[in-house]
Amino acid sequence: MQADLKLNARWVIPMTDESASVLEHQSIYIRDGKILCVQPTAEAGPDAAQTLDLADQVVLPGYINAHGHAAMSLFRGMADDLALMTWLQEHIWPAEGRWVDEDFAAAGTRLAISEMLRCGTTTYADMYFYPAPAAEVALAAGIRHVSFTPILDFPTNFAQNADEYIKKALAVHDRYRHHELLTFGLGPHAPYTVSDGPLRQIKTLADQLSMPVQIHLHETASEVSESEQKFGCRPTRRLADLGFMTDNLSCVHMTQINEEDIAILQHSGASVVHCPESNLKLASGFCPAQQLLTGGINLALGTDGAASNNDLNIQGEMKTAAMLAKAVAADAGAIPAAKALYMATMGGARALCLEDQTGSLEPGKWADIQAVSLNNIAQQPLYDPVSQLVYTDSSRHVTHLWVAGKLLLDQGRLTTLNEQAIQTETTRWADKIKAG
Repeated sequence: MQADLKLNARWVIPMTDESASVLEHQSIYIRDGKILCVQPTAEAGPDAAQTLDLADQVVLPGYINAHGHAAMSLFRGMADDLALMTWLQEHIWPAEGRWVDEDFAAAGTRLAISEMLRCGTTTYADMYFYPAPAAEVALAAGIRHVSFTPILDFPTNFAQNADEYIKKALAVHDRYRHHELLTFGLGPHAPYTVSDGPLRQIKTLADQLSMPVQIHLHETASEVSESEQKFGCRPTRRLADLGFMTDNLSCVHMTQINEEDIAILQHSGASVVHCPESNLKLASGFCPAQQLLTGGINLALGTDGAASNNDLNIQGEMKTAAMLAKAVAADAGAIPAAKALYMATMGGARALCLEDQTGSLEPGKWADIQAVSLNNIAQQPLYDPVSQLVYTDSSRHVTHLWVAGKLLLDQGRLTTLNEQAIQTETTRWADKIKAG
């Protein structure tokens, strides 16, 4: 059996279980963009057209950024040190009304993808306007892209009402559904911006078309209290009563949790996407990650947008999630390094309904792979590769990255994106935005 590529690695972390077992001196064989097998380098394997030796590197699945707003990278640093609703209502929404169009979406997405690839991300979820040009950018870059078209009750540059948002979401789904790198879902913004009728319609469409759904949920205490005043219940209860809480739903943030919320998540099978750095920066609260894990709820990691983070580095989110969980749970054993790594890989794949395609290094899955150098001074001495990945800034040392077997990062250099052109384009946009 012939392979297209053989990767010889010092360490391999296949992420086939939550213990993040480390295998030494292993080879990964890739054919037609998928993993053929993983076996000890010393054993005879298939012939390979190309062999790459990664003597000081750890090879593992690419990270999965399970929530973000890619094009908002063009708003990075524009409105810092503000509470969520002030940030959103007085700065972000007005800026979006002034600037966001198809060109903005394409330029911001190019900038975001170039950053994420350098940080080891092979799959990212995006909830933003103008999903078609964003999808074209993702296809050109070669990254795996999960698009949740935003849906709201009120008008934006993109659509005028919930019906139009939904119509556009279905149109882009139909246009791109046969592309193997693209998945299209539905992205109702939040319970406080989407009314019951559209939520019911979204649930029906998602079931009929097998589309994943993502929603911002329980992001702040005020969101919960306002729901109790308006609907007489917490947002999760309202969604559960609408039949909206299912296993194809990923709930982003979840900083305000009680036992009823946990029971609803357990019953529904919905996932939670934890965005610790954005929540910290906006002072939105603390997701009780360890409590959710103890309850058997799947957790993924997201960066949120660069306008509220201000980077798109999942490795940083792993470290912050692990550190924060220990403080919130008052338990140094909360979210150990292996669990944080699982959240950044298989946890994300499960949340986005891609667990049969990516998130681990197993035969038959897509070859979505990163290689990280572990021979740098800040990573010495090396006792545990998993610990070094999570607790040191390993994102700066990603050397290679493949998506579906295609090399997108070669010795730290982007192969499908022109970094200088992206910098020029970004500067042009920044000058326009600053000039008003």
